[in-house]
Amino acid sequence: MKPRAPFAVAAGHRLTAEAASEVLRADGNAVDAVIAGALTACVAEPALASLLGGGFLMVREPAGRVGLLDFFVQTPRRKTRPGEMDLRAVEADFGDARQVFHIGSASIATPGVARGLWSAHERLGLTPFAELAEFAVQLAKTGALLTDFQAEVFRIIAPIVSAGPAARALFCDGETPLKSGARYRNPELADVIETFAREGDRFFQEGEIAQALLSLDGGHLSALDLRRYQAIWREPMVERREPARLFLNPPPALGGALIAFALRLIRRGAAPVEVALSLDETARARMESGLDAEPSDGALRLLAPDLIERYRRELAGRRAALTGTTHISAIDRRGMGAALTLSNGAGSGMIAPGTGIMPNNMLGEEDLVGAKLTEWPCDQRLSSMMAPMTLELPDGSFVMLGSGGSNRIRSALAQVSAHILDRDMRLEAAISMPRLHVEKWPEADFEDRLGGDERRALIAAFPEARGWNGSSMFFGGVHAAARDAKGAVEAAGDERRDGAAITG
Repeated sequence: MKPRAPFAVAAGHRLTAEAASEVLRADGNAVDAVIAGALTACVAEPALASLLGGGFLMVREPAGRVGLLDFFVQTPRRKTRPGEMDLRAVEADFGDARQVFHIGSASIATPGVARGLWSAHERLGLTPFAELAEFAVQLAKTGALLTDFQAEVFRIIAPIVSAGPAARALFCDGETPLKSGARYRNPELADVIETFAREGDRFFQEGEIAQALLSLDGGHLSALDLRRYQAIWREPMVERREPARLFLNPPPALGGALIAFALRLIRRGAAPVEVALSLDETARARMESGLDAEPSDGALRLLAPDLIERYRRELAGRRAALTGTTHISAIDRRGMGAALTLSNGAGSGMIAPGTGIMPNNMLGEEDLVGAKLTEWPCDQRLSSMMAPMTLELPDGSFVMLGSGGSNRIRSALAQVSAHILDRDMRLEAAISMPRLHVEKWPEADFEDRLGGDERRALIAAFPEARGWNGSSMFFGGVHAAARDAKGAVEAAGDERRDGAAITG
């Protein structure tokens, strides 16, 4: 009898990876696995994943067809009057820096995770949904021990997880966020997941979860927003970096186009300073192309040959923020790959009554809606930096990968992709390489593990460069799984964000 081909999974928590791997061992497919992982992440990674958030799923079917499911959040159809809005500013403490977030009922956008997971299963799932939910349900009942990483996220967003009595009851010991080693239980969430698995996504769009969400005063959401929300299958962007093809998240998401632009500027074997300069050019081109305001037309302008060439010339002439996001990559025994990225923003500080779920705060995220928080267009899909992706080589080998990290997603994935494709690095080595990020010259952030000459060149080019000791969650968390032409697999989780990998 021919031996069964192996599987691989990588995720942002050991329990998330275990839930996905159990499904793969039982001969479920990669889509089943990331669904089970996503449900578990809502329990094991409560500051990063929520059934009332949004996300994206990239799927590569065994025959090679690649598709992208967009279940990111949508803006409501109407706006509550300014005087009636519940929108509050809080400050997160990152240690070296502080960042303002906005929370409250008016920060909640129409969520898409439940609809997205159900839609993915309807089209591609093999294992009954109830079986996919079993691990998460049991974990929510018995509790998960908080890791150092999860506890650190709670510390950073302490004003959000302690914003009210309901949030404190879930995430705090008294007034203080739960610390590493504490057991986080959520029996109400266990009931929600169990009912969702039995009744389907209408439970979220029209049933008790919808009613709980609408009961939060001062928000914009209506029953029509929840009922009419749809997850959308899209054709991925296809970018070439010879000999590979990259399948990227298309507009209205922003991350895929920005990764494509950066990779067109980053030459093979580029030194860290050249990567930093390329990322700076990418940030400037993002503004020039109008990508944020018009994602589809902006992507065409961004990737137009004349703009690429101009930025390459400018580059040649030059001197050499955490939000709640997590990612799961899986490859099954049949050769199907799936990469799923979830986000809850920083969380709204609210708990939908009786659900144990903190909804997203996407309407309070300046990265998504701009500095004028109440001027978003109604009934539109918000853009996102989330960018699950596929790297595919001519021999049929491929990599499924993605990252958390808000604006750092694009830089993390561009750098890891370049390491894999240009330097032929294995996943673990590519992911562990020192990483950097640039938003605007003369500032740059970099993991201070560069060689002396590389470090000096970077600081000379970016006078206000900031070195970070060791590896930091700031620079994203790339979790990846790969399959070669002979069916052998590997997986690697990013230690920056509690990454875990399982093969079998």
